[in-house]
Amino acid sequence: MDLDFSPLLLTFKLASITTILLLVVGIPLAYWLAFSKFKFKFIIEAFVSMPLVLPPSVLGFYLLVAFSPQNFIGRFLNEYFNLRLVFSFEGLIVASFIFSLPFMVHPVISGFKSIPENIQEAAYTLGKSKFTTLRKILLPNIKPALLSGIVLSFAHTIGEFGVVLMIGGNIPNQTRVASIAIYDEVEALNYASANKYAFILFIISFSILIFVHYFNKKMIKPF
Repeated sequence: MDLDFSPLLLTFKLASITTILLLVVGIPLAYWLAFSKFKFKFIIEAFVSMPLVLPPSVLGFYLLVAFSPQNFIGRFLNEYFNLRLVFSFEGLIVASFIFSLPFMVHPVISGFKSIPENIQEAAYTLGKSKFTTLRKILLPNIKPALLSGIVLSFAHTIGEFGVVLMIGGNIPNQTRVASIAIYDEVEALNYASANKYAFILFIISFSILIFVHYFNKKMIKPF
């Protein structure tokens, strides 16, 4: 039986969009968490880290309830933005963003904290703004952390199952990603097809990790 590549293409589309959004949001959030003196910052840190310890089915269930058209958030998005997040690709993006957020934020926080404080202080002394310091000094010095965040977020999104199943269901060409396809093939006792999907994901994920470890080793330079 020929392999249906649509779940794989949908998976990589989801992982790419999610990773880009995480990069855009994760950098400023990580910067704030790394340097903010806000008294209750630990609460935000706890929320960001929740997906690491929360069962995916639990997170998926609450997202399903929140985005349901019968509830306020889902009804509001549907009525005012014509956006339905339950059993849709857009819903997968939102769920994947939340579920993979710590995989982007935590490495970037570690990267920011690894930079000696005197580097930032020197930039401020020379009249550089916080944004300029972030763009021209901090970010170039945390390339390994940024690469780790990007790769881990991408790889983690590829492997999602519980969250995407709960919020997206199993709709061909819309929400049926590779992990769902593997589950379907195993349920149907089509182990050969399941093995093909699983092997492709395994090779890609392994190659990504080799890439990040190799280039991190090359890019790390002492201050």
